[in-house]
Amino acid sequence: MAVKKLKPTTPGQRHKFAATYEEITSATPEKSLLNGIGKSGGRNSSGKMTMRHIGGGHKRRYRSIDFKRDKHGVPAKVASIEYDPNRSARIALLVYADGEKRYIIAPKGLQVDQEIIAGKKADPELGNALYLEDMPMGTMVHNIELRPKQGGKMARSAGAYAQLVSKEGKYVGLKMPSGEIRLILGKCMATVGMVSNSDHMLERYGKAGKSRWKGRRPRVRGVVMNPVDHPMGGGEGRASGGHPRSRNGIPAKGYKTRSPKKLSSKYIIEKRKK
Repeated sequence: MAVKKLKPTTPGQRHKFAATYEEITSATPEKSLLNGIGKSGGRNSSGKMTMRHIGGGHKRRYRSIDFKRDKHGVPAKVASIEYDPNRSARIALLVYADGEKRYIIAPKGLQVDQEIIAGKKADPELGNALYLEDMPMGTMVHNIELRPKQGGKMARSAGAYAQLVSKEGKYVGLKMPSGEIRLILGKCMATVGMVSNSDHMLERYGKAGKSRWKGRRPRVRGVVMNPVDHPMGGGEGRASGGHPRSRNGIPAKGYKTRSPKKLSSKYIIEKRKK
């Protein structure tokens, strides 16, 4: 995976860094795994706008992803690597030995026709899913469960991974993408490898129109609003606006929002890097 710099034949391409899509092998998704997906436009059930800057965007169809990897002991062959408009990572279409098809988040380096497997007897190799307690120290993993049989919740976006750093009784220590080290039950499953499309962070849209294609509407900065509209608004000329805070008055920089009484805090060995 890489990004390419385009010749500036139009103003929108002058600052654009686009994905090459060289790893994608199929442009047509598997029809049996597609579902419809609607848009709210940032409105709730009564039609009131509760989230700003949302609306429009290209029509999408949802790809059903197997986050649980609960088909144990059945080998699967990678049929294709595909683009998914609903996430930053690429997805892989698996065809199991019994004929069933499922999508998974594609790890970096996964190839078409490669055979992968999930379960207790799986080897800790790229694309295989197994229990954290069965993995050797230092293994890079993604799509990590927080509770057994819940399905993967962590390290699912492009280029993300966590590393197994310790084993303490029924728990294992994982160094998360944020730098936080936390304990997770060894009976939880994870997939070996790093998530694909690691160069996603280098992409640049190049023009405002592409944000609109993604369903993102323009944002207005608080400092250019009037005092009635934002705590940082008002003033003569280009006033800085005082302490940075949200429209609701919640401080934006350095203000801790995590509850000190949160039950999962006891599983955090080392906090994330500031």
